[in-house]
Amino acid sequence: MAFYDSIKLEKGMYGVGGKSLTDVLEELDPSENYKGTQLEGLDAYQRQLKRYDIKVGGEHSDSVQKFFETSNSAALFPEYVSRAVRQGMENADYLPDIIAAKTIIDGMDYRSVVSVPNEDDKSLKPVMEGAALPQTVVKTQENLVKLNKRGRMLVASYEAVKFQRLDLFTVTLRQIGAYIAREQLKDAVDVLINGDGNDNAATVISASSTGTLTYKDMLKLWAGLSPYQLNTILAPTGVVQEILSMSEMKDSQAGLNFQGTGKMITPMGASLLHIPSMSGTKMIGLDKNCALEMVQAGGIITDYDKLIDRQLERASISCIAGFAKIFPDSAKVLSY
Repeated sequence: MAFYDSIKLEKGMYGVGGKSLTDVLEELDPSENYKGTQLEGLDAYQRQLKRYDIKVGGEHSDSVQKFFETSNSAALFPEYVSRAVRQGMENADYLPDIIAAKTIIDGMDYRSVVSVPNEDDKSLKPVMEGAALPQTVVKTQENLVKLNKRGRMLVASYEAVKFQRLDLFTVTLRQIGAYIAREQLKDAVDVLINGDGNDNAATVISASSTGTLTYKDMLKLWAGLSPYQLNTILAPTGVVQEILSMSEMKDSQAGLNFQGTGKMITPMGASLLHIPSMSGTKMIGLDKNCALEMVQAGGIITDYDKLIDRQLERASISCIAGFAKIFPDSAKVLSY
């Protein structure tokens, strides 16, 4: 077994296709070997931070220069950046609440699959003895999933930040992650409304009256999504305010829940997600269990050469991802 304090770290560890530095270190130094020891609960990367006594958070966190005291410890810095950015993405990320599946690919070309059942397929009628079972056809999409690269350029000299505490620097990196997450959410909303390029834009359900949202309209959206479940609603700021102002939302239980936890609940029991990037008087109703697939090319991509050799300067932090519809009818738009 390879012990964590004898591993030689080098930037070439970042070049292993489809694997992060943590993945590579886990292969050399599996965490399962530390069960029952003081290091149990730490992953391979965290053990390397402990090896070089680098504290990345808390009141007594080290300064950035601690990473660059040796060439070995300098190789840990890009992974620290990636982890901090990933934390920011997770904190500001609504995507887990709306995607049914996430696919990681090693490349830039991906063609999703689709199944468009007709009414007979949805009903699953009884099959007579000896008769053929009805078929559900699954086929590849005609067009590739459009992947967008979202990221930021980190511009700073080593001299400018070397005495900054890592917990403060982490805040900046998390904010970069939050920016990326918000842009990816905009991409997902666009695909839900306009489709993924395979002639599968969402069906628009018109409200009973123009300019006014009623509880009856929301029931219309709920019924129009059948046989799929309406378990998630995405709406812009103005629409969310209208929903929360409905008399049906003003009962004591709904008000107590919103005031106590900040969690918004609709009369149909669906999760109501506030999407500031949306505009107009429309909302998206979907079945999050079968509406959307997220396709991601690798993980958080950091320019590790510049982060290690040039000690910051200008380094890119990015993530490449796109979205595809799985069952097109499982997401519909209510417009009023």
